[in-house]
Amino acid sequence: MNDIALSGNMVIIMMLVLAAVIIGLILFFKNYYRSKADGLTEKYQDATWKSPLTARAKYPDVNPFNLSRPIFMFGLAASLLFTIFAFSWTNYEEEVFIPDDALELDEEIEIEPPRTAEPPPPPPPPPPPVIEEVPEEEIEEEDEPVFEDQDVDEDTEIEEPEPVVEEEAPPPPPPPPPPPPKEEEIFKVVEQMPRFPGCEDEPGDNKAKEECAQGKMLQYIYKNLKYPAIARENGVEGMCVIQFVVDKDGSVKDINLVRDIGAGCGAAAESVVKGMNNLPQKWTPGKQRGRPVKVLYTLPVRFKLEG
Repeated sequence: MNDIALSGNMVIIMMLVLAAVIIGLILFFKNYYRSKADGLTEKYQDATWKSPLTARAKYPDVNPFNLSRPIFMFGLAASLLFTIFAFSWTNYEEEVFIPDDALELDEEIEIEPPRTAEPPPPPPPPPPPVIEEVPEEEIEEEDEPVFEDQDVDEDTEIEEPEPVVEEEAPPPPPPPPPPPPKEEEIFKVVEQMPRFPGCEDEPGDNKAKEECAQGKMLQYIYKNLKYPAIARENGVEGMCVIQFVVDKDGSVKDINLVRDIGAGCGAAAESVVKGMNNLPQKWTPGKQRGRPVKVLYTLPVRFKLEG
């Protein structure tokens, strides 16, 4: 029983055959009893029955209850076959072709992450004052200082000074505008790299979960990746490289096609990455010092024709 494996089409065909056999048996017995019913009225015209139960089918020659046991056994066998077919129904997973070196980069892709907006440079300092030399002819000799007598006695009249009127202070200048919000840093390498969804409930440490996540990510990519027809017809093979940012909430943003081999392959790879935001679960964000951060993720996508 463990070796029986039937596909969905085979189960449906066998169920149809079994239903056809049952319908055929019903029609056969119906015609059989109808053919035997001819002349039974004249045969049992003067018959008397020992019990009303004897005549429950009217005539013993066409009594269907005589076949109760064979029909019961046939129904039991049909039910057993139906159960075997149901338990033998096997769902075959779609085989996904994943290249052996799917996550290996041919060379290091050096792409600077998006930088935050730098503040404008300060204004240049004012130019130093220009010192002009004055000719000696224009220099006049200073007069000798004149000393005035400042002594005060009883006869000296002192004038009352005029009151000083305070001028209104000018309004304070408006406060400077607030500085622009500082954009969060985008990391390239963190203590815990972001992981594709589906492995957080798996047992093991972060390394085991990361290996599981990479496997599920490859299954997702190469199951949903559509090889462009023009690339297949022209035998275009190679590696496209896509970079994207895994945000702190696990969403995929800022998708950038770094390397494209042409023939529509880059657009096909980019479409698969965009579809990650439509999954039931989001990525597990990367963490640095225990807190989620934005991480730049580099993903190679290989296009290889199956031999």
